[in-house]
Amino acid sequence: MPTRILLRLAARITFATTLAFTIPASFGEVTTEAQLKAAYLVNFLKYVEFPGTRTVVNLCLFGRDSLGPYLAGYEGRQVGGRELRIRKVSSPEQIADCQELFIPDTEEARLTAVLRWVDKQPILTVSDADTFTREGGGIALVRAEGRLQFEVNVEALTRAGLRASPQMLRLARPMAGAAR
Repeated sequence: MPTRILLRLAARITFATTLAFTIPASFGEVTTEAQLKAAYLVNFLKYVEFPGTRTVVNLCLFGRDSLGPYLAGYEGRQVGGRELRIRKVSSPEQIADCQELFIPDTEEARLTAVLRWVDKQPILTVSDADTFTREGGGIALVRAEGRLQFEVNVEALTRAGLRASPQMLRLARPMAGAAR
């Protein structure tokens, strides 16, 4: 049992360290929640396996996004051996070449429609809406225990043909309403 606890602690430290080192230095000492969300979005691309091979990975921001300015520092960087591109999208046609799609909680009214647009496509869906994973989204960024955490809906990822790394799944917060 102690070995299992130590392995989990080591995995959390590794993930947190990776997250900390990916926040651009230009943001200074203060780390806002928006900066942390941006760093999570970039890091999720490292811990989720996508089908096929690509030289570019598109992180798409749906609707009224507030993370664009915080993601701008990541544009053009290598993430998992692929060049990261950040794009804003607003229609199903624009989503087709996205690998990750962030849907902000400000778009909660259109959440169901957007999830239908990407159904069974190899697109990692992420949101900071409280009910996102329960409604069929892939990863929800949630505020719990006074800090930003994430929930992973493994079933949604599987439906999309994606696979989260075991390390990522160990660090995820248990999905609300799901047995673990």
